[in-house]
Amino acid sequence: MSTSDFRSRVASAEDALRALFPETPLQLNEHLSARYGGRIFLKREDLTPVRSYKIRGAFNFMRKRIAAGSATGKFCCASAGNHAQGFAFACRHFGLKGRIFMPVTTPQQKIDKTRIFGGDAVEIELVGDFFDDCYAAAKAYSAETGAPMVPPFDHEDIVEGQASVGLELERQLAGETPDMLILPVGGGGLASGLTRYFEGEGAPEFHFVEPLGAPSLRTSLAEGKLVRLPQLDGFVDGAAVAEIGRLPFETLRGFGADRVILSPEGRLCQTMLEMLNVEGIVLEPAGALAIDALRSLGESVRGKTVVLVVSGGNFDFERLPDVKERALRFEGLKKYFILRLAQRPGALKDFLDYLGPDDDIARFEYLKKSARDFASILIGIETKDSANFAGLLKRFEEGGVSYQDITDNQILADLLI
Repeated sequence: MSTSDFRSRVASAEDALRALFPETPLQLNEHLSARYGGRIFLKREDLTPVRSYKIRGAFNFMRKRIAAGSATGKFCCASAGNHAQGFAFACRHFGLKGRIFMPVTTPQQKIDKTRIFGGDAVEIELVGDFFDDCYAAAKAYSAETGAPMVPPFDHEDIVEGQASVGLELERQLAGETPDMLILPVGGGGLASGLTRYFEGEGAPEFHFVEPLGAPSLRTSLAEGKLVRLPQLDGFVDGAAVAEIGRLPFETLRGFGADRVILSPEGRLCQTMLEMLNVEGIVLEPAGALAIDALRSLGESVRGKTVVLVVSGGNFDFERLPDVKERALRFEGLKKYFILRLAQRPGALKDFLDYLGPDDDIARFEYLKKSARDFASILIGIETKDSANFAGLLKRFEEGGVSYQDITDNQILADLLI
C-alpha cells in the first residue's frame, strides 16, 4: 500500500473516531522543556475516554467489519488491560455484543473498569492464569461462533486506527514536522502506524522505547528476525510483550536496534512519580515510557522540537507503594541486607551504632531464631543520599558485621521482600 493510500485510510479512521471523542491534546510541557532545553510536547493519549490510545485501533477494526457486513452481531477479544477497555467502549458505541477473555489473575479493578466502559454490551470470561490461555480461548470462541476477534496490534486495520494519532499531530502542529518523535512500543501497532504515516522526505527522527525487561523489538531488530522472548518482566504490563507483531515488525525492521531505548523499570518509576508530583499527571508504566526516554537522550534533544506520545493513564493506585519502592532502589536510596547477628543481649543496640544520621530502618524481620549463637535478619535501610551506603558498608566491614546485600538479587528479593 502506498503512503498516500495509507494516509487516506487513516484520515477515514480519524474522521469516524470523532463520533466517540475529540482529538486528544498536544501540550507543550514547560517543565520538561526547561529541563532538557528543547520544545517538548506531550501527545496526551491518556485523555481518551478509556485513558489510552487502544480505543483507536479497536474502533477502526470493528467499524470496517460492520461496514463490510461481516460482523455477526458479536465481537470478541483477549486482553487484560487497555485493549479490553477500548474494545468494550466500542461495543457499547456500536450497540453490539462483545465477549472479552481475560486471565483469572486480572486485577479486579481492571475487570470493573472494563465493565463500566462496556456496560450491558460486554461479557467477561476469565480463563487461565496467563494471556496465552485467554488468547487461545478467544480464538476458539471466534472459530466456533464466527464472531470476529479484534486483535490488539497485529492487523492492518488496527495499525490504521492507531496512526490517527499522527494525523492529529500533523494538524495540531499546523504542518510543522517535529524534529524527533518518541514512541512507546509493546506489540508495535502504534509505532508502525506513526512511522508509516510520517515516512518519506522530511520525516522526524524516530526513537522507540521498550521496558528493559521486555525488549522484543530491540532483540528482533538486532537479530534481523522476529524473536520471541523466553521470559520477561511484566511490571510494565501495557508494553511487556514477548513478541512484537509480525505486521508491525515488517514496518519497523528497517530501523537499527540502536533506535530502541530500553527503559529500566526502576527509572521508569522515578519518571511516573516525577510527573505525578510535579505535573499532576497520572501515568501507567507504559504511558511514561516516552517521557522516560528523555533521560537516555539527554543533550540530543536540546534545541529541538520533540513530541512524546503519552500512551496511557490507567494506573491502579494500589501499585503506588511498589512504584515508590522500585524508584528508591533504582536511585540507590534503599537497600536490603541479610545480617548475621550474635544472639546476645545488646547485639541489636550495638548494630544501630553503625547507622549514620540520615539512615533509617524501613524493614526489620528475623529470618531464623532457632540458632543458638547467631540470628539471621532481613533489614531494609533507606537513606537521603546514595553515597551514605559506602560509609555504612565500610563500618560493617570494620566492625566485622557479616552481611549480604540482596537488593539486586531478584530471586532472594522476590522470596523475602
